[in-house]
Amino acid sequence: MKKPYVCQIVGYKNSGKTTLVCALVERLRAQGCRVAVVKHDAHDFEMDHPGTDSYRHRAAGASAIALVSQRKTAVILEEETPLGKLIEDFSAYDIILVEGYKREGYPKLVMVRKAEDKELIQSLENVTGVVSWLPAEQIFSGGQKGREHVTLFDKDEHERIADWMLRQR
Repeated sequence: MKKPYVCQIVGYKNSGKTTLVCALVERLRAQGCRVAVVKHDAHDFEMDHPGTDSYRHRAAGASAIALVSQRKTAVILEEETPLGKLIEDFSAYDIILVEGYKREGYPKLVMVRKAEDKELIQSLENVTGVVSWLPAEQIFSGGQKGREHVTLFDKDEHERIADWMLRQR
């Protein structure tokens, strides 16, 4: 079995990560790919809501809960799961898009909305693409030293980015 292509979408808050991920999922799916998404949330999100059975199970002290229906499965663990384990669990998919986890070592698309966001291009490891709101000449002003392999995309080039990802895998 071929391993899935993993690509991180990283950037600062409100840089367009989720918008890009959703557009890529739609385009990649239209190309016949099975796509999984892993999103890092710095906040302590809640999937359960008061009144649901699973909320009551968690409140009673369950460390893990699985909700299963004919069409979907959700697993809630009362622990952080390492990204590598999640990727291993999603190994049957063609492409795994990871939103966040800036310090992990997978290939990255860096979102650049403002000039000060450009520092991520140099400070992060394994940057393979930049998605920008800025003109190209502003992204690599002062040269592209050490980043010659980085592909530059305009923020609206979702189809081109999806095609690029398909060639990467």
